[in-house]
Amino acid sequence: MCRNIKTLFNFEPVVTETEIQAASLQFVRKVSGFSKPSKANEVAFQTAVDEITAVTSKLLNSLETNAPPKDRHDETAKARARAAGRFAKEADA
Repeated sequence: MCRNIKTLFNFEPVVTETEIQAASLQFVRKVSGFSKPSKANEVAFQTAVDEITAVTSKLLNSLETNAPPKDRHDETAKARARAAGRFAKEADA
């Protein structure tokens, strides 16, 4: 599950609230061990997602860097190429 949490800082186009919420959801899923909480845990689960989303937004808005922003599409293409190479090696083994 953690592989789905992506770096969100210093990218163009800028991260959206939806992307921050998706990363927060993945984090809560990993920490709790639930991909979908039971009815009894649903409120606590969603509260955690909302709070982590808010904290993450605050963090990203307060970070500074002198580095130029990375292009999100270029980074995605590089990650896919690395994954393709990794999985090709596993298939050969």
